[in-house]
Amino acid sequence: MNSSSFFNAFKNYMAEHYGKSHGKMLIHTGVIGWILSAAAQVGAIVTNDKISHKQKMYLIPQELADAAVNIVSFYLITQSFKSVVTKAVNCGKILNKPVRAFLETNNVKNIGKKSFDVLRDGNLTKDLVAKFESFRNGVDFIGTTAGSILSCNIVTPIIRNEIATNKQKKHIAKLEEYNISVVDPGKMTYLPRPSMQTFQSNAYKSSSNLKI
Repeated sequence: MNSSSFFNAFKNYMAEHYGKSHGKMLIHTGVIGWILSAAAQVGAIVTNDKISHKQKMYLIPQELADAAVNIVSFYLITQSFKSVVTKAVNCGKILNKPVRAFLETNNVKNIGKKSFDVLRDGNLTKDLVAKFESFRNGVDFIGTTAGSILSCNIVTPIIRNEIATNKQKKHIAKLEEYNISVVDPGKMTYLPRPSMQTFQSNAYKSSSNLKI
């Protein structure tokens, strides 16, 4: 497969799996970003000759545990936000004006109830289906973005710092017990962690150009 064919296959794959769900793309690119960040942090520790083998045995598991907290909390919170807002749109609690007007004009029952599905029960026209899916995609992206901001800026740092503080106290006590000097994390050079602005920007640029 030449480079052109590979690119087209990749583009078609991305369009098929993410073209109708920008929120899903944001979640997946966010998780990938955290994984790459953790790999870079661990790589910096492994290749740093100024850190002893025993110190690395402490720092590497700590970094991996930190990465696990970041990834799990990010995924769970953003996915939860995405699921809630998507369900709200699908059942009709949140709707764009043209679709809501159509449903109310045609006296469609149970709008907004859990058992209701706009696409299944609304008998929308082809044009309204397209408008509904576009609206749902936008709400899906906004909900996921809100979840990612909450996760990265509030919840994850609190959980990570609490766990890291407790683990650090135990590890430092153990290191001092064996007379092993403790590395000052502030003096170590790491690659910067990914920001949500980067994830959102990349997800928007990629999704806006997807074509099958």
